Amino acid sequence: MAVAAALLALVLLPVAVDRAVAARIESRTAKAFQEGMGTPLPPEVHVRGFPVLTQAASGPLRRVDITAHDIPARDTTRPLPVSELSLRLDGLTKSDDDSEARARSAEATAFLSYEDVSNALGLEISQGGRTGQVSAVVLLPLGKDVTVTTTVSAASGNRIAFKDFQVTGGALPGAGGALLDKVFERPIQLRNIPDGLHLRSVTTTDDGLTARFSGRSVTFRPDGGSEGA
Repeated sequence: MAVAAALLALVLLPVAVDRAVAARIESRTAKAFQEGMGTPLPPEVHVRGFPVLTQAASGPLRRVDITAHDIPARDTTRPLPVSELSLRLDGLTKSDDDSEARARSAEATAFLSYEDVSNALGLEISQGGRTGQVSAVVLLPLGKDVTVTTTVSAASGNRIAFKDFQVTGGALPGAGGALLDKVFERPIQLRNIPDGLHLRSVTTTDDGLTARFSGRSVTFRPDGGSEGA
């Protein structure tokens, strides 16, 4: 019995040590991400693969998953926060002073609520009747309103574009059409995405927009390095 217990301890000890190393890396990564992205709470961080100890000692971590919530926008014009950002980082390395982390490649999914999109555009936005389409309510004088639809798509520079708006309910005066042209002609810039991630697609859901990103040599900096152009 004593021999069996000793053997079991020899087996479990490396696992416990490895788990402690993984927990330390996860904690430090969460802290750096929170400082860099300005989230109210640290994100959930999971280092994948075993053993983690040899990964950390020999080079990059094979895979790290991060889920963050309530990432604020740093743009004073039409800011659009990210409600949730899920990241898969492959080949993650960190500088010795923790001033920077870099992933060889990464994929990410961001959720943007209709409430935040509405605040950014100044219109009440909801899901449209077709895939990739949203509806906007335009308030008119005398308590009337008009509903219009527009398609959403990914534009270069991590921007969300709105195109082909159409009136689907009510009548829109000429001045109202010109106003909507002005609202929708300029894509919304996402300024709270880590450097190196590029917007690939935007889709609509019942509750908001889902934006998907991918990139190589994706960089995280605790001083707030995020995609801004």
